[in-house]
Amino acid sequence: MKNLWRALGINAIISVVLFGALLGVLWLAEMIFPSVTLLKWHDPAWVIGIPASVIGVAYILTVKDPQNYTGFYAGIAMSILLGVQFILQGGYDSAFLFFCVFIPFQMMSIYKWSHKKEDGGASFEPKFLDTARMWMTLAVCLIITAGDYVMASYAFYHEALTEHIAVKILNGLLISSSFLANYWLIYRKNDAWIYWVLYSLAGIGLFIIIGNIFSIVLFTFFLVINAMAGIAWIKGTKKENMGWIGALKSNH
Repeated sequence: MKNLWRALGINAIISVVLFGALLGVLWLAEMIFPSVTLLKWHDPAWVIGIPASVIGVAYILTVKDPQNYTGFYAGIAMSILLGVQFILQGGYDSAFLFFCVFIPFQMMSIYKWSHKKEDGGASFEPKFLDTARMWMTLAVCLIITAGDYVMASYAFYHEALTEHIAVKILNGLLISSSFLANYWLIYRKNDAWIYWVLYSLAGIGLFIIIGNIFSIVLFTFFLVINAMAGIAWIKGTKKENMGWIGALKSNH
């Protein structure tokens, strides 16, 4: 137990160092190019996003070990901060998701992971979904993305469906992919990392369109961290737990 919490503490320190270096580089870039604004210390939502991001990276680095559930405590803290950030930015759909979905999911993950056994007593190890559930999950991703697109058009932005198409699609993918990533982490499914990578790519695309250089760098950072965690889980997955990946290989 102490070793798990120690690992979380070490990962938190690593995250602080990494973000300190990132902020230092961005500050230096602002000094060299005065016309470029990367650090927005006057913006409360942006400021809240810094500790949220630091804690979020510590969370991902910790659950990179599929036996260490302490990372989800950091995940809960991250979700609270991100929820507040989205409220300040007017993103009430995302705020609702963090407060009413992600935090309960992370609490469920703590319970599930800490018991170390799946229902029925089988060993609780990283696995891929079977083929049927993989397709079902993909369908859910598309449905949530489409639903958020319609809601964003009519309820939040009060505009036609044909306006700001790319922004609304990418924002919908951010919500749907993070929802599924958090859900499948509860059950230690490798597919969670596929959706975390999709989340990171959607964020990069969204902020390229918006023109937020800091967030582009941040989500690129998330992409690397999430990909590393996913690779670590896949390497530790037994052949019999390869699910739809194994079925795909056998068909070829």
